[in-house]
Amino acid sequence: MTQCLSVPSAIKSKYPYCEIHWVTRNEFLPLIETHPAVNSVWGLNKNDGLRGLLNLIYNLKKQNFTHIYDAHNNLRSFLICFYLTLNFRFVWNLIFSSFFITKPLIIRRSIRRTKRFLLFNFRINLFQQPFSGQRDLLEPLFPWGILNSLPPPPQVFFSKENLNQFKIKFAKKMKLNLDSNVSLELSKYITLAASSAHELKKWPKDYWIKLISLLHDQKFILLGGPEDFFLKEIENSFPDRVFNFAGTLNLSESGILLSYSKLLVSNDTGLLHIAEQLGHPCIALMGPAPFGFPSRIQTTKILERNLKCRPCSKHGQGPCVNKNFQDCLRSILPEEVCIEIKKILLQNHNQNLEF
Repeated sequence: MTQCLSVPSAIKSKYPYCEIHWVTRNEFLPLIETHPAVNSVWGLNKNDGLRGLLNLIYNLKKQNFTHIYDAHNNLRSFLICFYLTLNFRFVWNLIFSSFFITKPLIIRRSIRRTKRFLLFNFRINLFQQPFSGQRDLLEPLFPWGILNSLPPPPQVFFSKENLNQFKIKFAKKMKLNLDSNVSLELSKYITLAASSAHELKKWPKDYWIKLISLLHDQKFILLGGPEDFFLKEIENSFPDRVFNFAGTLNLSESGILLSYSKLLVSNDTGLLHIAEQLGHPCIALMGPAPFGFPSRIQTTKILERNLKCRPCSKHGQGPCVNKNFQDCLRSILPEEVCIEIKKILLQNHNQNLEF
């Protein structure tokens, strides 16, 4: 989802007067509903099941779309596209465009199953290198005349309501007055995204603790979900300078927090891509998975290991086949990450002096 946030700006740069509608799950709505290139946002509650999906399709069908881009290419998006095209006019235009027009009305991003099969089973890599999640989402739009060059950041935007809600939560958590300067306070912290959806993509907990101990003059904020109980252990190791916000903020509020902080150190997870879309300094710890690779290398420092077993799975769900378990991440030592953090802090300090 977050890697796809460059798509509406890329479309609007080519077709400034087009109307863009965006369909996503409800939990991602805060990230897209404030995007200036998006005209309407449609949310889907996955807990509503088939009835909710059909209701969404019914309302979407009233919009009479002329072009559809299926960036997700899963069963739900396939059903949406199928039912939206069930009318004589669209079918006729689709047939007509297939024979006479070079710009298709429906574009579905290829999952490239054959390439994935060869990569994960035979270590034959036919994907364009380096991996780039955002590039791969823009590339299918070339038939519409849209280039795969990234629009400049920011591509994540926050409303005044988002900012106000975040300030209230932050002040309560940090025991500050509501009139405190939140941006100034947050500029004292480094943000850590120490969790991930899959265990193999997580840099070891002990490494995070070691990293914090190496940077004894820095303060940290931990971001994650309500199920990330291990973050509490990290916080307890440094109660005076580590604060755990796991499970207290939505995606938009997490984006606001990290945008004001010094920088983000992150596993391969959604917060990494939010930082990228903000143009915020970030260190990315890239492990077993290939398709979440950062694209904005001007602001993101990628730490990785060139191993024969890597990448090993689509999302990092495993299993790990290296004789040294999780060697792709465990071989990235806290001392190395510490050096990169200090480089970024020094660079930012020098830029502030120049300013």
